[in-house]
Amino acid sequence: MSINFPSRFSWENFHRVIVKGLKVYAFYLAVLSLFRLFFILWLNDYWGPQTSGSDIALALWRGSRLSMQTAGALTLISFVPAFTAHYLLPKIENYLWLGINGLLLMVLSVLYMASFPYYRIYRMNFNQMIFTGMNEDWGALFWTMVDQYALPARFAGAMLLTFVLWQLLRRLLAWQMPLLPIAHWPLWGKMVVRAAFLYLVYIAVLLGIFGGSLGWQTAVDWENAGVTKDEFLNEAILDNPQAIYRAYNLNSRMLACNGLDFTMEDIQQLAANLSGKPADTNNLDVYLQRNVVQGTEQPPRHVFVILSESLANWPLLDKYKDIPIAEDLRGLVMAEDSDYCPTFLPNGASTVSAVTGSVAGVADANLYLTTMPESFAAPYPTASAPQMAKLGYETNFFYAGPATWERIGAFTQAQGFQHFYSRGDFGDVPGSVWGCEDECLYANIMERLTDAPSFNIILNASNHSPYDVDVEAKGFDKEKVRAALPAAYQQDEELLRELGHYWYAQRELVKFVREVKAKYPDSLFVIVGDHGDRYNIEKQPDMYARYGIPFIVTGKNIHKGTLLADSAGSQIDIFPTLMELTAPKGTSYMALGQSLTTTSTKGVNYGFWITRTAIGKADTVPLVPEAIAGGEAAVIDDQAMQDYINAIRAISWWRPKYGPILDQKILDEKGR
Repeated sequence: MSINFPSRFSWENFHRVIVKGLKVYAFYLAVLSLFRLFFILWLNDYWGPQTSGSDIALALWRGSRLSMQTAGALTLISFVPAFTAHYLLPKIENYLWLGINGLLLMVLSVLYMASFPYYRIYRMNFNQMIFTGMNEDWGALFWTMVDQYALPARFAGAMLLTFVLWQLLRRLLAWQMPLLPIAHWPLWGKMVVRAAFLYLVYIAVLLGIFGGSLGWQTAVDWENAGVTKDEFLNEAILDNPQAIYRAYNLNSRMLACNGLDFTMEDIQQLAANLSGKPADTNNLDVYLQRNVVQGTEQPPRHVFVILSESLANWPLLDKYKDIPIAEDLRGLVMAEDSDYCPTFLPNGASTVSAVTGSVAGVADANLYLTTMPESFAAPYPTASAPQMAKLGYETNFFYAGPATWERIGAFTQAQGFQHFYSRGDFGDVPGSVWGCEDECLYANIMERLTDAPSFNIILNASNHSPYDVDVEAKGFDKEKVRAALPAAYQQDEELLRELGHYWYAQRELVKFVREVKAKYPDSLFVIVGDHGDRYNIEKQPDMYARYGIPFIVTGKNIHKGTLLADSAGSQIDIFPTLMELTAPKGTSYMALGQSLTTTSTKGVNYGFWITRTAIGKADTVPLVPEAIAGGEAAVIDDQAMQDYINAIRAISWWRPKYGPILDQKILDEKGR
């Protein structure tokens, strides 16, 4: 007995196209797995000190399972059109296999070459910063990649890698697999073999759908893939497409505010708890009302908030005191008219979050304020500039870069700054694609200072990639710093270049502070980093060394003990602290944060919390304290900290987007 079909619809013809699909699937899985192995081995200096061979093996195994899903998705892109052409237009089938997969391999190769410098910068595989970058100056990004990250060479390498992989795939597709000689078998034997083959295809499909598993119950995905104790390995588990998929999902949640699932009652109660007032109104602005507790009758003439690019706190720690990159800043901290809080957090992972925190006074809560129409309609009630203007200060924002970056010029003026100055206002000055050199920025600010009282926020840019300031020509003793580094890092020229820019930025900052004090001794300065988390000496620093930034206050009305002994905070606490140092006692103002001189003993931002003795991630339940001084972390009141985190996030989400009134109808109309 035999069953005859037209040759185009024969089992053999079907078998051929399915085998090609399986070859492509296996090829992608092999490529992604080898990419992962080389990535882990090449960046071995990022391994944790306790990382073992079993951890690496687990990461490779877990990653390969996850990459089965990626390989399945990539295969499907070429399989569907090729399968269709196999039956309808067989002459173009091979072109589709090779053409589509050639493009996909090019994308994979480019991403892979980019993933190495990306990890060195952010210590993560591709994350939400790629979406933040879409709002950056694309020209500046391009030249940074050319100058610092050898874009032409990396792109050429990616093209070479693409060609090699494409040739291997072409040969694999052309290779004829040896088959069982079943042509003369009885029908039942053929049916058994074919059923077994279809079953294997079914298993491969399941593995592709469920990430190396046969069902969703044990599926591996980007959210549960990281199971090793090593942060680097957990990032390496994600292949590049999975990392981008993670970034896309998290960014989508941010845009939709899916991560902030608060009811109106939740927000009202949290706001009441934060303010110490009864929860008897749905007007959030009532809970944001503050009064100056201590105050001053002798306000400073000029007030400066310096958001210094990548000014991390770790160089000020005793552990690093022998590495001469922060001597000027250390001297400023030791001065009698200075005080210092070492437990301070940035508002977010990028500079724009520091701007929104210090300008608008709200935390990073899944909103991109510089792109929201609401931010340009009127200043938020917590905005710093209008409230400082009420005290008689002229308000200025100085930025080393272009006014168009993140719409910073339009945003700061919409939030109440009377004047905005950027690189275009400073003439022909040296600098990088991100902004003029710090000394030029400070010189231009000095030229604009008059006897009239002023409130100034300054955002510099020199301590930023591509790190192309000639710091050695400006006095940086690279060999002295090299000799002070641990032996394992003394030949790291990239690290030395980064440390040289930290040295330069802090030196110019302190020179500016001293120059202003000499001319206007009744001036006040608050100095913070815009963020940390760009470079450390260790490849896997602890959480505090990686994310902490300094809070330094110096000048008029400042002495040792001005700040609370157990003070801690984040950038939303800058303005309330300034109010205590510039306004008379009893002055009313609006703020979300608290003053480090009176009540602020904890800080919170997009992902972390901090106290004087401990730091931890903000999204774990329960919170897990990590000691700051290396000893045992103090026990924290978990519920109180959770409530504080939720209050800051809830208010920072609702108030900028929906206004002062808590009303479900508003949420229903505008959506999350």
